[in-house]
Amino acid sequence: MENITIAPIKTEEQYTAAMDNIRKLWDCPENSKEADLLEVLSILVEDYEKKHYSIAPLDPIEAIKYKMEEEGLHQKDLVKYFGSKERVSEVLSKKRPLTLRMIKNLYHDLGISADSLLAI
Repeated sequence: MENITIAPIKTEEQYTAAMDNIRKLWDCPENSKEADLLEVLSILVEDYEKKHYSIAPLDPIEAIKYKMEEEGLHQKDLVKYFGSKERVSEVLSKKRPLTLRMIKNLYHDLGISADSLLAI
């Protein structure tokens, strides 16, 4: 493996170079020096991406609708989380806010991100 300089990633060019190095190291043996280098580069890339490519959490209702589509759920399937058909309809049409109980149920039972459910 060629010499790779480890330094904070500050530019798009450095980011691209780091990604190229990660690709080269991807299939390296576990517990090797290359694996350690891959881990460090991955941490640096992740830090750069968080600063420059962060993705805002989905709107809470959009997150619920996305999960419904992903899981093939219908509004009637959400009654157990919301309490009634009417409440499901009101929440999904943004006429009624999510309650803490609804948020907890959706997070625990459907695995919808708390960040998304609590986003404003």
